[in-house]
Amino acid sequence: MNSGIAAALFSALFFGISTPLAKVLVLEVPPIALAGLLYLGSGVGLLTWRWLRQQTNAAVMSREAPLVRADWGWLAGAILAGGVIAPPLLMLGLARTPGSTAALLLNLEGGVHCCHRVVCLP
Repeated sequence: MNSGIAAALFSALFFGISTPLAKVLVLEVPPIALAGLLYLGSGVGLLTWRWLRQQTNAAVMSREAPLVRADWGWLAGAILAGGVIAPPLLMLGLARTPGSTAALLLNLEGGVHCCHRVVCLP
């Protein structure tokens, strides 16, 4: 199997597991603290992954376009919205809604993004 396909499948699996698990945890841990802990764990995991890739010389030259000055505002907005504001709001929402409703809303969110970018919305 292509490594990109495997990575996408594992990503979808872990994302699907994360909401019910967070719903259980938010009953014991304050929502803002839980959001911080989850993102701290994500950062530690990514740093570990990067370190392991460097140790095994698995890192290859990137073919991505370099960031230019015009990209920095968009990048800062994405970091602020997706990495600072959204996680606490997600945990607060999970604390106040049933797990089934939260899962359906998360599925709807993905469909709206897909629909907006492809065909449905102007």
